[in-house]
Amino acid sequence: MVDQIFIGRRKTAVARVILKNGNGKISVNGRDLTVAFPLSTSQDDILLPFKVTDTEGKYDVTVNVVGGGLTGQAQAIRLGIARSLISIDPEFRTKLKTKGLLTRDPRMVERKKYGRPKARKRFQFSKR
Repeated sequence: MVDQIFIGRRKTAVARVILKNGNGKISVNGRDLTVAFPLSTSQDDILLPFKVTDTEGKYDVTVNVVGGGLTGQAQAIRLGIARSLISIDPEFRTKLKTKGLLTRDPRMVERKKYGRPKARKRFQFSKR
């Protein structure tokens, strides 16, 4: 069906998503979804685009994700799935857009500044 790879990003996580017709099997880095993401909140986050578009169990998902932590990876996968669903049916765009699933979250970790222990934290002030 869809042989294109769709990319989703969040923080430093990058997910490459491939959707194919199937029965709803989701494979993340060669592992099952429940093994790769044991938290139910992450699993719900990943499955949200399917729930919004009423396509649960219609597509098999193969994901290769690198970088970041579990939450960033889950949200990167969510964005990749949402983008791939639009390529299948452009009618899904309005549903996904209203739920905010097509917006790439731009928030990143602020870099550490010199003369400080972290980005904004300062060393303890000593008057004397």
